Amino acid sequence: MERPILSAILSCEGTKLTDNEKRLFSEYNPLGISLFGRNLETQEQAQKLVEEIKNVINRENILICVDEEGGRVSRLDSISNERLASQASLAKVDKKYCIYHANLIGNELKKIGINVNYAPVIDRKTRPQNKVLKSRCFSGDVKIIEEYGKLIAETYIKMGICPCIKHIPSHFSSLEDPHLSIPVSDLSLKEIEKKISYMKNFSKYPLAMTSHILLRSIDSNNVATQSKEIITNIIRNYIGFDGFLLSDAIDMHAIQGSISEKVERSLDAGIDAVCCCSGRYEDIWNVCQSKRFLTEKSRIRFAKIEKVFNNKQQINNIKLIRKKYEEVFKKQLNQHYIYDATEVLHRMLKKGEN
Repeated sequence: MERPILSAILSCEGTKLTDNEKRLFSEYNPLGISLFGRNLETQEQAQKLVEEIKNVINRENILICVDEEGGRVSRLDSISNERLASQASLAKVDKKYCIYHANLIGNELKKIGINVNYAPVIDRKTRPQNKVLKSRCFSGDVKIIEEYGKLIAETYIKMGICPCIKHIPSHFSSLEDPHLSIPVSDLSLKEIEKKISYMKNFSKYPLAMTSHILLRSIDSNNVATQSKEIITNIIRNYIGFDGFLLSDAIDMHAIQGSISEKVERSLDAGIDAVCCCSGRYEDIWNVCQSKRFLTEKSRIRFAKIEKVFNNKQQINNIKLIRKKYEEVFKKQLNQHYIYDATEVLHRMLKKGEN
């Protein structure tokens, strides 16, 4: 009999699994594991960690995930020779560089054994720009978002890596950082639909991540991740997204309550699986204690992700691609970024800060 799959993508504390993490992962069979900068020191170490995770969970379709957008959101920075441009920089050049960008990232991910990338970002660039999204959005022009975002997503799919479209239904013009507080929008339903109508063009991708935004005109009590109204009426019906819906990190402060409460409210609202990124054993243990497993509908949606893994396109001219890419983005690749919200939040939680 097939084991039930926990409706969660969990995380781990360090560069190798602890005994407690091994026992928990083995017993509860999580959908996947997200890796962060704290988990990655060298390519060899990263490969061993991924292999260890796969052996412990012992399931062929385990999701090994990472945030590798380029620019300032780069988890592989410490173990890869690749230096990558941001999506904002990509949008300023010929769209063929999106293919090169995804080729370079995909090539590195496959070396390690990662099969899901939390990219591309399809939020619309606003003015003023939300700090957490600075340089991560392609443009304010929806045509550019559609063209460039699709090229990146399709390139990953051809390589057998599942892209995760994020964030739906967007952060709009909110300035709050969901890692630390609740983003809020007072747009009317009509205005919301007008601003996100372009997202219908991304509705057939296999995986997407929600935004923790409070859309007061639709649901004044719950952020999108925990709002049945928003998930049903906006994401599923209006946008028409029929793939697997993953929450943004539930350890962010934009969602209130205990970890257990966050899991229950998110899944009850219609999320297929939650994402817990803190790496704290207490947090991942509490996610597991919810004992919420993939529903039949979620398993059908998960099959769309599994289908991507059958693709095996090889990139044989990676050196030439890298050369062309570096010629265009030389200045951007030397930039140093100091703000990584997820890792900052991890350090805060580890210290016991609120």
